[in-house]
Amino acid sequence: MSLSTILPKIISDNQLHARWLNTLSLMENTGARKISASEDPVTVTYIILKHAAEEHRHAFYLKKQIEKTADGSCPTYASDYLLAPAYSKYYLNQLDIDVCRYLKNELELKGAELRFAAYLLVTYAIEVRADELYPIYQQALDDAGSKVNVKSIILEEEGHLEEMIAQLHKFSPDWELHANKAVEMETRLFNNWVTELSGILN
Repeated sequence: MSLSTILPKIISDNQLHARWLNTLSLMENTGARKISASEDPVTVTYIILKHAAEEHRHAFYLKKQIEKTADGSCPTYASDYLLAPAYSKYYLNQLDIDVCRYLKNELELKGAELRFAAYLLVTYAIEVRADELYPIYQQALDDAGSKVNVKSIILEEEGHLEEMIAQLHKFSPDWELHANKAVEMETRLFNNWVTELSGILN
């Protein structure tokens, strides 16, 4: 089942929709914390700080949107308030592990260099996904006449992708090769996540 098939079903059920928004909030918050964890305390840049702050704000914004569903009662990220909770928590962590393993094997990176390179590739892959996911979600919201909207996130995620590409250009002349590997890893994990979500609706 594709995301464009799953989302209208989720949106039509207020309780599922609240948990979906909470799940997206969890994932944005996880991404923000990972960016912060990768920061060098001395050489952290304006772009990295901006990106971490905006991902935290997306997590907050999505949490706030839950109030627009009739069942706006997801106070925490506890499993009962999420969709596919185990996999939603596993998804970004596993992508981080897979990318780090790739960078160690292919580029022999370690320490701060490894953390920064992993931040670049993982974030790039996630921004590529966000540029696909949020417009599909917004279209489903529009079709359902929902009060929820994610248009502001769509605009910021487009800017994030441009910023990641600019940073990757500086990282390596072969950045596209490495970025495509990260996207392949993310695609496999994302497809598994969508399968988990489909199982909830069957």
